Amino acid sequence: MTDTLTKPNNPTANEEDNTEAIRLERLAQINAEPEGREALAAQYGRVWDTRELTAEFEVVGFMAPYVVVRRKADRQQGSLEFQHQPRFYFHFITDSKES
Repeated sequence: MTDTLTKPNNPTANEEDNTEAIRLERLAQINAEPEGREALAAQYGRVWDTRELTAEFEVVGFMAPYVVVRRKADRQQGSLEFQHQPRFYFHFITDSKES
């Protein structure tokens, strides 16, 4: 996986979601054998549960398994991946462009 993620679109009812196949494949990978916090941290670095996420970030939008966030401390926007059960957020990547 590269250090940059393609941010999913937020399509309206009349727009095509050209990220759907990629997202569904990654969603299946992440949730096929959900990892515990320690395993995710070993692979991706810092891991957040829902309470920790909302304390540190403002959620801007999401399309599973990605969530776009803005870090409260410095307003840096970026993306995280998440798994469903147990619900953990991980693999924070900052946007390269100014928000």
